Amino acid sequence: MTVDVRVAAGTVRGRWESGVAVFRGIPYAAPPVGAGRFAAPRPVEGWDGVRPALSFGPPAPQSDALGQGTSGAAGDDWLTANVWSPAPDPAAKLPVLVWIHGGGYMVGASSWPEFDGGRLAREGRIVLVSFNYRLGAEGFAHFAGAPDNRGLLDQVAALEWVRDTIAGFGGDPGRVTVFGESAGGGSVAALLAMPRAAGLFRRAVAQSVPGTFLSPELAAGIGVACAAELGSRPTVADLAGADPEMLVAAGDAVIAGAAGKAERWGPAGYRSILFAPVVDGDILPVTPWQALAEGHARDIGLIVGHTRDEQRLFTAMSGRLGQITADEAATALDLFAPAPDGARRYRDAYPAAGPEQLYELVQSDWLFRMPSVRLADAQIAGGGRAHVYELTWPAPGMGGVLGACHGLDVPLVFGNLTGNQPAALLGEDPGADAIALSEQMRAAWTAFATHGDPGWPGYDAADRLTRIFDVPGAVTAYPESISHLIWQDVAQAVSGGRTSTSRS
Repeated sequence: MTVDVRVAAGTVRGRWESGVAVFRGIPYAAPPVGAGRFAAPRPVEGWDGVRPALSFGPPAPQSDALGQGTSGAAGDDWLTANVWSPAPDPAAKLPVLVWIHGGGYMVGASSWPEFDGGRLAREGRIVLVSFNYRLGAEGFAHFAGAPDNRGLLDQVAALEWVRDTIAGFGGDPGRVTVFGESAGGGSVAALLAMPRAAGLFRRAVAQSVPGTFLSPELAAGIGVACAAELGSRPTVADLAGADPEMLVAAGDAVIAGAAGKAERWGPAGYRSILFAPVVDGDILPVTPWQALAEGHARDIGLIVGHTRDEQRLFTAMSGRLGQITADEAATALDLFAPAPDGARRYRDAYPAAGPEQLYELVQSDWLFRMPSVRLADAQIAGGGRAHVYELTWPAPGMGGVLGACHGLDVPLVFGNLTGNQPAALLGEDPGADAIALSEQMRAAWTAFATHGDPGWPGYDAADRLTRIFDVPGAVTAYPESISHLIWQDVAQAVSGGRTSTSRS
């Protein structure tokens, strides 16, 4: 059975699926091509009649670096949103969860099956929205004549669309919670600091926040390198006619050589993270940590957390499990531990750790764990409220070698426990523990979206109470206190070459 909803640009037609009205591929901004290439998102043109909203829109141009592929219609209408609603009636006034997908700011799409919002919407009595945004060089490269952070501006445009239209889908525009994981979590952190996003959401959930926010100088150098791959200058005038797939290939080529250019690109280059939000002083005036510490988000409720073994997934993906050498561990400590004596402090703090554990500890801390918990530190320093969690339950997939790895929280939060990506983490037949943890995390996220309380105490500087998601679970002092102590006097700085952290 179909269902129609009127939005600003016209009427869209979705359909009922398992008790939820689902609308896919609704444009929230005009296609960013032609005159709109490398520009801020523009309003979508209206349409007459009823527009079918039954298929996901096309994903933003990207490589298939993760081997997951993307599904959706062909075309250049990259900026589309999807809605799942149990009650598409303006009188319903349900809380709204808006999902920002991850993928290293390079890959990803709202059409990935693990992001299906049906279960969260149905069982949590919320309206769930997801959307696509520009990625890689299209969304984040620095080119002269273009605004930085175009991918973040797309996210703001999507949230403006939610504000203006979600009531027709049964949502309450005054109860919007934005949530995301990995690059999506970093995007949530950025939105908390962006003046353009002020007032567009009431609460935020930042899962595994990456600490990679680039300086304008580093972003400009990366833009030069991308354009050079096409024999061009890094300007809109030179690149506006470039085939998007060729620009993707150029970005891939720069990233492929980045690991060998740590002296040029710094730790971000070693990790091949060359597309990320740019602290440009305008769209993103300061880092999220500085903004929150100054109280810019004190009125926004915040959940922030990470998994215990963030790096483990990446070690496995590179085929290096059980093979990390002492030299590799030393290189990682030199690059990622805070200067001037971080490498020594890690070795002293973790005396029983072998090369692989040190290699994974310092990279987990640098990229995800410390940026996440220190976002909570900044929020409470600025007079706001935060709830912190850590997922410590080990993934049973791949023979149990992954631990509580990066991305494990995503299928648990959405409740989509089967399919290719969840199976890699949870196994082909998710057991009772996975089902129970998923129920707990879904209940916490939807309760937070509904009334601001996820079910465990707030985090503060004295007790640092943290919800541990495990079997059994607990509420305890933040468990990664050793790493937290190593990083406590280090400013969470922009990535701008060799040095990405500084003493405060």
